[in-house]
Amino acid sequence: MAKQKMQKFTIKDFQKMFPDDDACLEWLRNRNYPETIVCENCGKEAKYYRISSRKVYGCEWCGHQISPTANTIFHKSRTPLTIWFYVIYLMAQTRGGISAKQIERETGVTYKTAWRMCKLIREMLYGDDDKFDGDVEVDESYFGGKVRGGKRGRGSENKTAVVGIVERGGKLEAKTVPNVQAKTILPIVDARVDKTATVHIDTFNVYNTLPAMGYRHEQVPHAEKIYVLGNCHTNTIEGFWGM
Repeated sequence: MAKQKMQKFTIKDFQKMFPDDDACLEWLRNRNYPETIVCENCGKEAKYYRISSRKVYGCEWCGHQISPTANTIFHKSRTPLTIWFYVIYLMAQTRGGISAKQIERETGVTYKTAWRMCKLIREMLYGDDDKFDGDVEVDESYFGGKVRGGKRGRGSENKTAVVGIVERGGKLEAKTVPNVQAKTILPIVDARVDKTATVHIDTFNVYNTLPAMGYRHEQVPHAEKIYVLGNCHTNTIEGFWGM
């Protein structure tokens, strides 16, 4: 039997499916509620109809209202649902990750709003129990303004340390850390990477205890100007740093 090829969901498909806020709200209503609902107020099995002046639906018998955005990341947000849905589309389609700054540029929301949206969406897309598996790359980098006379790379002064984890062909996480010591990095790996994964790293000595933690790991010696050894490399996370 021939394997069926997964159909791509393009930006045109997205725009056709979610042309306005009403379409987004209707999608949420259909996803979160059955066609008929036992009304909490009157106790009758009822159909709920859209109240045009608000983002709610009312019981056909008593008018009791339900909100499709309740208990979701969209609740009480002033940002249009079309923008929320578009950001979710972008983050789900972009394997290498997408920054709040890019969301700010593409949607016109403030950076603060874009950052909050990205944070909430990532929490929904990648739950805490959804650990990294398969071929996983772990690396650290430093970000911030250039400091005259300051160091580059590990040990950089006045810069922010960031640890990144990426599952090849899957999700990516990056978080700021106070330092790149073993006591800081290894608990993050232990919490986010499944023990069945193969961890690809460079030869930074903080990773030396990974085997004792139960991880299979492969190291690529960047110090020797070697960046790929068979399937072992950290090019995926390095590419993310470059972005």
